[in-house]
Amino acid sequence: MFLFHGSNVVVEVPQILENGFYKDFGYGFYCTNIEKQAKRWALTRRRNHIVNKYAYRVNPQLNVKIFTEMTEEWLQFIVDCRRGKKHDYDIVEGAMADDTIWDYIEDYIDGKIHKAAFWELVRFKYPTHQIVFCTKDALETLTFEGSYVL
Repeated sequence: MFLFHGSNVVVEVPQILENGFYKDFGYGFYCTNIEKQAKRWALTRRRNHIVNKYAYRVNPQLNVKIFTEMTEEWLQFIVDCRRGKKHDYDIVEGAMADDTIWDYIEDYIDGKIHKAAFWELVRFKYPTHQIVFCTKDALETLTFEGSYVL
């Protein structure tokens, strides 16, 4: 399987960066199997828009959590991670809560919308994918294949 990472630099050796704000699945190195999505990530950078490509090989020894769809469990996991709660997974994979979905999540948390309304709103979002590598062992499953500038 190939994965992509949008950035402003070539990332031959991925690292886990803790950058001060919490993400959907916690700290780690984020990739996607959707090349178009990685391009969108790269284009959010001020300078240099680079897509990095990696070969990914599954390691059955790792503790992996896969969300195959947006569920109550997925929602709670993202809420917990965005609030800074840590988890013990090496790799977490699933749909991405982009800015629009995160706004819906915050509205749900604040009681501005009911859970049923949240699920109706996110149901119409385009498909997204993210996979985060949270440990050094997880990063070893990636092999840099190259990069290109947009």
